[in-house]
Parts: sequence; C-alpha cells; structure tokens
Amino acid sequence: MKLNLNNKYIYSGLTLFMRLWSCSLNYSRVNYPEVLELRKQHPVIFAIFHGEVFPLCYLHRDEEITVLVSKSRDGELIGQILARLGFNLARGSSSRQGLRALLEASRMMKKHKTDVVFTVDGPRGPRHKSKPGIIYMASRSRAFIIPARVAMSTKIEFQSWDRFRLPWLWSGCRVIYGKPYRVPARLSSEEINIKTQELDHKLKALL
Repeated sequence: MKLNLNNKYIYSGLTLFMRLWSCSLNYSRVNYPEVLELRKQHPVIFAIFHGEVFPLCYLHRDEEITVLVSKSRDGELIGQILARLGFNLARGSSSRQGLRALLEASRMMKKHKTDVVFTVDGPRGPRHKSKPGIIYMASRSRAFIIPARVAMSTKIEFQSWDRFRLPWLWSGCRVIYGKPYRVPARLSSEEINIKTQELDHKLKALL
C-alpha cells in the first residue's frame, strides 16, 4: 500500500516519532559558545552533510533557522517535519529551482535576520562533495559559514547514497562546530569552486 504523504496526520506522527527518538539521545557540543555568541550578532550559514542531519534537526529545533528543501517527494516529507520542528523553509534544491531557493533564503536572512543551514552534498550527492550554492550565498550575504559534524557513539547506517546515519536510542551525539569564517565578496566562478573544495576539507577535518 502506498503511503499518502498528503495526510497531515502522517507528518504529525512522523514528527512525534522523531521527537521521542531524539529525546533519548545524549547530546554534547564542541566549540558552541563561540558560535552562539556570533549568532547573537550576525546571521550565520551552517554547513552540514546530508547523512548527519537527524540529530541536528532536534538539537536546533524552534530556532527559526531557514533550511533549503527540494520540491521532490522526499523533500516535501522532510520539509513538513522540519516546519513542525520550528524551521523556516526555502523551497528548491541544487538540482531543481536552486537559484529561486537561494534567493528566498537570502531574502529571509536579510529581512528576518535568520540563520540558514545547507546540507551541502544534497539532495542526491555525491556524498561529502559540496555544491557551490552555499559559497555563492555566503559571498553575496557576507554571512559567516560554520561547518558542523556529528559523531554518534552507536548508529544505524543505511545503504543510501548519503550513508544516512540514525543514532541508536540513548546513544551519544557529539556535535563539533568548526571555526566560523567568511569568504570574499564578488567571487568568480573559479574562485567559488575553489572555496567549495576548501569547505569540504574543513568539514572532513572535524571528524
């Protein structure tokens, strides 16, 4: 039987499941005081890998962070859950209507002073290879980029393109925030590609 993802009760049930599962996790954060102080002064852009998103959704709930969500079937499911967890949504992705989503996220950051989060290797990979959209937005907005990774003590790793990781109940989730940094304004296409590769190195160096 095909699951009807247009049913609001399905979304609410999945969100409740996520909340209950996440409540059991033992979170710790590395370098977060510096990040928190910066967030009080400037909007920031979080850079994360797609496969590590689960613990971060609950940890940063109700902070009105803007997240780019694709208009695919999977994106709709994720977006409905994130909206119920207190995130703002900018519709689009790196492969479909991406520029529109970038502009919407930029508008929300500027108008409402909201932070933004990018799953930099989404929505379809390759795994741990960032797309240039985050650098483009950071260059235009002059916002700080904050790389972040999650180390899970015990987890289920799925055989999906992103090797999606679901921490076991009551396992430890250690969130490591990298040093915030800015990229120059008005970058050329070649410079954006170079900065995108540098971001990959920064993310991989955290774990």
